[in-house]
Amino acid sequence: MLNKGLRDDEAIRIDNVLKTLRALDFVPQPLNHDQKFDIENQLKEFCLNIESLIDYQNEELITLLVRRHLDFNQLEQFADFLMEFSKAENYHFEIKALAIYEYIQRESNIFSFGINAKIASAKNK
Repeated sequence: MLNKGLRDDEAIRIDNVLKTLRALDFVPQPLNHDQKFDIENQLKEFCLNIESLIDYQNEELITLLVRRHLDFNQLEQFADFLMEFSKAENYHFEIKALAIYEYIQRESNIFSFGINAKIASAKNK
């Protein structure tokens, strides 16, 4: 278990990575090499890359992210990133995002209308 100071530092690091990922603009066209490189560099912080993100089963991905100390809010941001990233090339991460949203709704023990709306949106994709 991380002590409070390390937990805070870890949360700040994770938040910074997620902000960078969420700041990337995805348009429905192939990513260039530099864009993929930027994404890969950020995903490394979670012991991921694009290929492993494709290969992981939903439960394995959630387990990895939880082990990397992402809280429910950070998991939601990561799922939001997956939804946006799904617009690029032929990446279909909507199902992974849906699994993360459902995990948050189930495990947080707090009903969130925002998460519920994201679940409905992901199911419609």
